[in-house]
Amino acid sequence: MNTAVNDGAERAHNTIQVSDHSLVFREIALPHEKPTGIQLAAAAGFGLEQGVSLLEVGVNGELVDLRADQVVDLQDSTCRFVIVISDRLYRLSIAGVPYEWPARIISGGQLRKLGHVPPEMVILQELPDAVERLIGDHDLVDLGAPGVERFSTRPRQWELNVQGVLLVVHHPTIVVRQAIKDAGFDPAKPWIIVLRVSHQPKREVSLDDVIDLRTPGIEKLRLTPREVNNGEGPTAPRRVFRLLDVDERFLDSLGLRWETLIEPCPPNQKRRWLLIHHYPVPAGYSVQHTVLALEIPLTYPGAQIDMFYTNPPLSLLAGRAIPNTEANETIDSVSFNRWSRHRGQQSPWDPVSDNVATHLALVESAMLKEVGE
Repeated sequence: MNTAVNDGAERAHNTIQVSDHSLVFREIALPHEKPTGIQLAAAAGFGLEQGVSLLEVGVNGELVDLRADQVVDLQDSTCRFVIVISDRLYRLSIAGVPYEWPARIISGGQLRKLGHVPPEMVILQELPDAVERLIGDHDLVDLGAPGVERFSTRPRQWELNVQGVLLVVHHPTIVVRQAIKDAGFDPAKPWIIVLRVSHQPKREVSLDDVIDLRTPGIEKLRLTPREVNNGEGPTAPRRVFRLLDVDERFLDSLGLRWETLIEPCPPNQKRRWLLIHHYPVPAGYSVQHTVLALEIPLTYPGAQIDMFYTNPPLSLLAGRAIPNTEANETIDSVSFNRWSRHRGQQSPWDPVSDNVATHLALVESAMLKEVGE
């Protein structure tokens, strides 16, 4: 309660807070310590003939209906009131606490304010047959159905796919090291760690990087073992022909061993091949890595890269045959399995913007499609 003196008179002025449906409160000064409902409505700019509902906000946030002639002792009140034009009150409960609301429609944001639900919690509407509906702050709920609408709360959850293991996280950020450990992998191993976000380039991350799970489009954290030799020293990869600068930079960023070679092809022809060793294969296949081969046309990038080849051949753990992979091709004296996958009419090859990186996106998409991702 606040007091002030007007023109030297001993007249008490009491400050109350008044809100409408928005639950955004404004301060109003009253010349009464014990106003009636009529006086509260008048101070807020309403007349009872407008069909006003008066609700006092209790200590625990509950709303208490006030009559027009009811006297409120501001000394014993929170001095917070919701005053709106309404012909009835609607009953609901939030986390077991009963409330009354003076409008048929209520938003998720109003529910959050009304029930003092913190941002780290989500609100769920309890529907028949044990079904729950997640209520966002901008979602609207109709309270007009018979009975009491019930809402529950629980800690907010985020999901992250770590190499096929789905983590459910109750905090919006997670350190890469912790995510790998929680998924059952050893973070001490020499991983190449790539974060995939929809419509963004793949990005290699370190163990100490922090992932914000609120980022739209986060898909997965992919782990690929770095190549380890037997101590005899690394063998230089074969680079018989050069690729585009953008291709070589991209391939180097993958952290995988890659080579280029030329194979004779009768009569008096040549075929150019790019080999990417230890290429990661999505979960659902019988192997985790393969040697991936791409044929690079002599007139590339004017001519497109088409199809791709794998050694060892890929088979599904589910046992289903992979269509259009029946043919084989001998490359560097090794038999590779051919995947006949081609660009459609809606996405033709563009020699200006397409390259090895964009074709590898087709490769990954084709592999994921067969395992239902």
